[in-house]
Amino acid sequence: MDLPGSIHNIVVVFLGSVLIFGGLGVVLFTNPIYSAFSLGLVLVCISLFYILSNSYFIAAAQLLIYVGAINVLIIFAVMFINGSEYSNVSHLWTLGDGVTSLVCTSIFFSLIITIPDTSWYGILWTTRSNQILEQDLISYVQQIGIHLSTDFYLPFELISIILLVSLIGAITMARQS
Repeated sequence: MDLPGSIHNIVVVFLGSVLIFGGLGVVLFTNPIYSAFSLGLVLVCISLFYILSNSYFIAAAQLLIYVGAINVLIIFAVMFINGSEYSNVSHLWTLGDGVTSLVCTSIFFSLIITIPDTSWYGILWTTRSNQILEQDLISYVQQIGIHLSTDFYLPFELISIILLVSLIGAITMARQS
């Protein structure tokens, strides 16, 4: 989507803030239904980021696979859980909540420190047909990422569909017993 620079920046900041608050909602809501809906909001925002990057197919795949299938499956699984244990929440924070917050905060700050110091010169993005050129790649991890997003994209998506079908089958078998 080709937007003017200032409008593009405003949309990116808005989507980023919704993404951050949605992610916090996934972690901090005590009701699992609210967490699942917040996860759906996060996945929709990621899809909108793909649209801003002119990756329409990946945005559609994100909506269909993650929001339309996996998030709906999570919501159905949460609906089968007994909800009475979440209605009487008398405490706000437990020791596990504090440890989880500490771990997540430390990971967040380590990523903030690491990402600007990372050298991104190994991958050149060309404007001609959005191809990725491999040139002086530093590690094998970058090569794997390039091959997963270009050569092995279809097998990667087929594996995700197979995993989704196996998850649905496991839930069906668990409900019958």
